[in-house]
Order: sequence, then structure tokens, then C-alpha cells
Amino acid sequence: MALTGIRIVLVEPAGPMNLGSIARVMKNFGLYNLVLVNPQCDHLGEEAMKMAVHAKDILESAVLVTTLPEALQGCVRAIATTARVRDWETPLENPRTALPWLLESPESPAALIFGREDRGLSNQELNYAQRFVRIPTSDNYASLNLASAVGICCYELGQYTAPATATPPIPTEQASLDIVETYYQQLESLLLDIGYLYPHTATTRMAKFRQLYNRAHLQTQEVAMLRGILRQITWAVKNQGNHENS
Repeated sequence: MALTGIRIVLVEPAGPMNLGSIARVMKNFGLYNLVLVNPQCDHLGEEAMKMAVHAKDILESAVLVTTLPEALQGCVRAIATTARVRDWETPLENPRTALPWLLESPESPAALIFGREDRGLSNQELNYAQRFVRIPTSDNYASLNLASAVGICCYELGQYTAPATATPPIPTEQASLDIVETYYQQLESLLLDIGYLYPHTATTRMAKFRQLYNRAHLQTQEVAMLRGILRQITWAVKNQGNHENS
């Protein structure tokens, strides 16, 4: 399975030497799509280019965006990396077992998301991923350098090959993450309108909904059906008074 559809997404990277090292290790293992979300350093500067060695083309072709949803535009699968154990129903997985999932839909883009060097990804940013990986490290020194973390994951992706006798996955029209995000926004708006959500708790409650739907790996037609239900509920709520007065 090809690696060409995998995006390595870095959220607010701050170290130019890290960026150069990441470009180099990406090219080592056949990954070429680097997306930088609001970078805090010059990815084309001298330090980054020096560390990239023969992978300067990875830095030169990197896509710069301002938000994580922009980085995930068109993707149908996304895995986020995190070092922290979180009180979520979705488990933290080992890269070796989780990352091959990104390659199971080779016709569609997929993303592997890494957070900031100093504090990783926020809970809100993690909401955009469907699965989460944690690289197992020694308890004596658990903190990994960003470039090292990317390198480990690139290695695991690069080593994965489907057995010749494997049954090819059944093609599905899995909904892209931006389409699902539109549904989340529509759902939140409706739930606020009917009083199921309150502004001060909406973010936490919606995170639970996101986790639920992410586990379902919604297809495009299923999102369309869900959005149709929301539109019908919205119409019924707005017209409830008219029916009561008639």
C-alpha cells in the first residue's frame, strides 16, 4: 500500500532543526506530504535546510495552513499522537498496531498529527482525530523529541506491507473529516437551540459526541442522512408553534 496519501501534520512547530530532521526522516521512509499548522519558525531557513540534507524538497513543498481543520481538508482518516493519558473512552494505542489503519484506504488522504514540542496537542485539537497513539517509552525519561517521535512513526509506516494473500479492503465512501466537521457544527447548533446543550458545557459534551461518531467511521451517505435528520428536526422545532396555534 502506498504512503503517498499520508500527510504528516505538525501543529505549531517551533524548532527549525526539528523540521529539517523531520523532512529527512520522512524521505527516508517514503513519505512526502508535510503540512505545517501555524509554524512558529522558518521552515525554509538555514537551520532547517541544513538538517534536511537531501530532503530539502520536503520542506520546499510543505503546505502551510493556519488551523488544524484546514490541514485535514479532504482526509478520511486521522490519527493523533499524544504522550498524556486522558480520561477518554477511546484508548491510546501502540503505533505499530494503529498506524497501518491509515493505509487501509489508499485512494483517500489520511493524516498523522503531531503536537507542539513543549505541550503537544490540546484536547480540542485531539477531537479532530479518530484514533490516538502513544509511543511507549521508559518511565525514567518518557519525553520524546518531536523529530524522534515522527521518525518512529515514519519507520512503522514504512515497514508496513500488506501480505500478498490478504483480502483487499471493501471500498467505502468514508466521509472526509471536513464533511463530518460540518455535521458536528450543525449538531451543536441544534442541541444548543433545543436546550440539550448549554454554552458553558457545550465543548465537553460535544467532545463525547465526536468520540462516539469517530468510532463509527461514518460514510459520506451516512453523514448526509444525519444532516437530513437535523434539518428536519430544526424545521419541526421552528414550526411547532404554528401547529399548536392552528
